[in-house]
Amino acid sequence: MSKTTITVYGIPNCDSVKKARVWLTDHGVDYVFHDFKKQGVPPEAVDLWLKHVSWDVLVNRKGTTWRKLDAALQASVVDNASARALMLEHASVVKRPVLVKGQTVIAGVNPEAWTRVVG
Repeated sequence: MSKTTITVYGIPNCDSVKKARVWLTDHGVDYVFHDFKKQGVPPEAVDLWLKHVSWDVLVNRKGTTWRKLDAALQASVVDNASARALMLEHASVVKRPVLVKGQTVIAGVNPEAWTRVVG
């Protein structure tokens, strides 16, 4: 029986991503890290995320990237399609980390949910 790979999406210098990576390592969990800065945001990954997590959770409206966006662009993000376009254009607006195992997607720091996924 093969083990489903866990992928952590984010940027390496993000404190939330660092917390996730430390947590996974401390719990002996093997994972693949996908660096938005070096590898970009894969459209197929965003599509999977949006099937399982609400767009308004995936778009980090508290972050610096969001605050720097033009007000008209911010106002135009109203559904999955507009959020998808924004995340593909501005990777840093994605709520980090995004942890994926199979069809399970968790956005943000959530050790309780991580425990359920890796258990």
